[in-house]
Amino acid sequence: MDILATDGAARTGRLSTPHGDIATPAFMPVGTAGAVKGVTPTELTQLGADVILANAYHLYLRPGHHVIAGLGGLHRFMAWPGPILTDSGGFQIFSLAKMCAVSDEGVSFRSHIDGSLHRFTPELAVEVQAALGVDIAMVFDECLPYPCDEARARESWERTRQWAIRSKAAHERSAKESGGLLFGITQGSVYPRLRRQSAEQLAEIGFDGYALGGLCVGEPKDETFRAVEACVAALPADAPRYLMGVGLPEDIVEGVWRGADLFDCVMPTRHARTGWLFTGAGRLLIKQARYKQDERPIDSECACDTCGHYSRAYLRHLFLANEPSAVRLNTVHNLYYYLSLMRRLREAIAAGRLEEVRRDFYRVREEAVA
Repeated sequence: MDILATDGAARTGRLSTPHGDIATPAFMPVGTAGAVKGVTPTELTQLGADVILANAYHLYLRPGHHVIAGLGGLHRFMAWPGPILTDSGGFQIFSLAKMCAVSDEGVSFRSHIDGSLHRFTPELAVEVQAALGVDIAMVFDECLPYPCDEARARESWERTRQWAIRSKAAHERSAKESGGLLFGITQGSVYPRLRRQSAEQLAEIGFDGYALGGLCVGEPKDETFRAVEACVAALPADAPRYLMGVGLPEDIVEGVWRGADLFDCVMPTRHARTGWLFTGAGRLLIKQARYKQDERPIDSECACDTCGHYSRAYLRHLFLANEPSAVRLNTVHNLYYYLSLMRRLREAIAAGRLEEVRRDFYRVREEAVA
């Protein structure tokens, strides 16, 4: 990754992939099954998304990675021209599968869709992502719940480290010719010493980038960011750092402040479907009665298409009437908010003004509450 500017621990840069460059720090809209819910790939481009995230576990189960490969790969299948990052499926296997049996060889599980039995190994996870033709693939890792004692976290990390070595070897055999990148994943729960050790050991193996996994799973925020700081301090300065599953706008701001480059979360699209809308002053729930005759846009400072044309009153009406357009319009706004936040953060880092922008981010919210 080319680092273009730094401001404290934060940095802005350019990550090159086979399907284009990603301006960092970047937020990746989540298209788990090959579609970002509520919007088209064309709309994602118009909103300013550089990269999207899909999930190898879900696409492996349905429609199958061989099907997608036969149709020209995931980019062609979903008509998305830009970079795609895929999660290897570790988190989904441990959180969604009906049965999960872990060994050093891999994981056996039953599909959450039809109960069929499957076995995932580090090699298969890489094979699936290579068949999809993605720009950034993730190693297969073991994901632990919170809380987790340190001995269990250490045991799990040792298994994940071995899987990372096997994933890299498989990537070099099957996917290297495509030019796609492979990221390692640090684990270690909330234990800074173990997190630092995992980051150091991954760096010794050598990957194109490094993800911080197993966080934002219920632990207190101060523990989350202590773990982030421990990882960042031990990772190569010129490699991209991906804070997985983050998250709320304030979590992204704090992650950028501490040196993370890539983020993803279902929050902007999932919250759009439940009527929660993000603004500079915080979140609002559009179905509330207070908005019944409110002629204002969701956010007067927002330049998205939804805010440019529709009132809170109309959006509330659509939502309560279960009109499908409510989800689309809410999603357009929420994704625009997230992607414009990333633009502001990149500009702030380039200008050496991140502390000011971070302070203003919280000040506007506090004034709105007051």
